[in-house]
Amino acid sequence: MSHPPRDPRNVVAGLLGDERLLDACAQRDMGALFRLLNHRGISTRRIASAVEITQGRLYDYMNGKSRVEKLVIFEQIADAFHIPGRLLGLALRPWEPTATPAPSHSPPVSADEDDVAAMDAFRNADRQTGGTRLYGAVVRHLTSNIAPRLVDADSNPQVFAAAAALTEMAGWMAHDSGRDDLAERHFTRALPLARTSGDHALAANIAASNSHLALQTGDPAAAAHWAATGLDILGHGPRIPTLTARLHTMKARALAAASQTTPAARALSQAHQMLETAAEAEHPWLSPFDAAALASESALIHRDLHEYDAALEHAEQAIALRETGRARSLALSRITLVGIHIHRRELDAALHVGFDLLTADPALGSVRVVHQLDMLQDLLAPHRGYPPVRDFLARFADVRRARMLLLADIIPPPSKGTAP
Repeated sequence: MSHPPRDPRNVVAGLLGDERLLDACAQRDMGALFRLLNHRGISTRRIASAVEITQGRLYDYMNGKSRVEKLVIFEQIADAFHIPGRLLGLALRPWEPTATPAPSHSPPVSADEDDVAAMDAFRNADRQTGGTRLYGAVVRHLTSNIAPRLVDADSNPQVFAAAAALTEMAGWMAHDSGRDDLAERHFTRALPLARTSGDHALAANIAASNSHLALQTGDPAAAAHWAATGLDILGHGPRIPTLTARLHTMKARALAAASQTTPAARALSQAHQMLETAAEAEHPWLSPFDAAALASESALIHRDLHEYDAALEHAEQAIALRETGRARSLALSRITLVGIHIHRRELDAALHVGFDLLTADPALGSVRVVHQLDMLQDLLAPHRGYPPVRDFLARFADVRRARMLLLADIIPPPSKGTAP
């Protein structure tokens, strides 16, 4: 069976920590870079086309007969393969994520207790009911309680951090509503607020959110770059193991989606090692990242790498670790487990978990869960000839109709080009 051509940007994303690529860029030896890409499955025709040079000129570079000298070609190479500009001695490229907060030379100001309480209240409600119905409440809180304080000279400087964190939360709730375009706008607005607050950890956390969103919208190369950006930001701030683990995990997910097996495994191993050293409650604005979250993400990473035995182990662990009060997370973990069982051709096991999904709270306001349930239906459809599968699909259709009636006020029309 023929495989689709590999995206050079995804290959480069898996090589950004490789000494061979870093050395080739440092030496500005583009022939070595082109050979490295060619050895990773990128055809010379595709390399030449991406850089806008002839194959004859490409062969001259690869064989050492000539070297790239013109600035414009270095820029074309950086943009074609998403090589960060700094690696080639260039300015920041237009596509590069940038989220570095302003340097802070004063001790951090403590967060306002009321802001933290509001954040915790929204977060706890979101875990149980999903973000779709909460989105409007968060936006209203930002508009009425946070925005006026941003221009008040007597406000605590940490109001910018509160604004960034709640704007990021609004982005996640928009994502949970199936509105990824709106989520991207919220994440984009959150970054300058985090920069103004000087909170490196918060800016890195927003970078992780951008990485997740890029992955969901089908751009693993951008997801890998956002994860790397977050890790770079953390190098300028306090050590927060849970956030570092989350960023390594997002990097691993991006690389797995790009079929970069070895770099993905390395990043996932770093995430596990970092989380083992993590402490509780390290930062008031950060999204929690614990053993259950890592197990859930690990299952997806191994699934994308077609390592279904390991994926099954982590998916089962994620469900065992999930708190009963986290309805959406539990539903998403069960959806992952059903999908893995289907890939392993274990239909009875898939149906057993699937029936648990059908009894989940029908009022859970998460369009993302609805979309992923529909994906499971598509995975099971080819096995309709098996009577238990046929019976399950019939019951699934009934439950879905009832669920859609309950969610009719929040399900948006389908948007093109957005992965669930």
